Amino acid sequence: MELQGGPPEAEPEITLREFTLSDADAEAFMSWASDPRVVRFQRRDAYTSLDEARRYIADHVLPHPWYRAICLGGLPVGSISVKPAPVEDGRLFRASVGYRIAHAHWGRGVATHALRAAVEAVFAAWPWLLRLEAVADVENQASQRVLEKAGFVREGVLRRYIVLKGRPRDMVMFSLVDTDHLVQKPVESHGPV
Repeated sequence: MELQGGPPEAEPEITLREFTLSDADAEAFMSWASDPRVVRFQRRDAYTSLDEARRYIADHVLPHPWYRAICLGGLPVGSISVKPAPVEDGRLFRASVGYRIAHAHWGRGVATHALRAAVEAVFAAWPWLLRLEAVADVENQASQRVLEKAGFVREGVLRRYIVLKGRPRDMVMFSLVDTDHLVQKPVESHGPV
């Protein structure tokens, strides 16, 4: 008896990379940047033109301290950013993370994988970082699951915390602190101590 179809195809690799201005011209980028479902819980609206996308990348993404394209098989299918919080007591110690993924890739682990990779990268790049936090709209159960799967701890609901598209919104606060991050790293064994 002959098997049909052969072995299952491997999933494309999920990577993070810096954006370039030419990303706005990519069909993959516009597939999520122009989708109202993707930006439902964001401050900005979906892009309606390539010019809007180019301006956003040039004015906001490129000068941002840490903004990466989430790529699947080399194509940008989303983005993730980490922004340091304002200086407190003369030092930086906290940052916030946000992400968005093309609707076609929801529920496939892409956001969780990208978030874990971003956590590793920013904790390695920013030795001052003690706390990484994220807020998810109380109605955005999928984003809350992503944060929990990536190791973030749910802290509570912040009532009427932000105004999104003219409406006050309740948000769920999540955090990952440097000691949580250290506990999650695999420990190499060098034999009995």
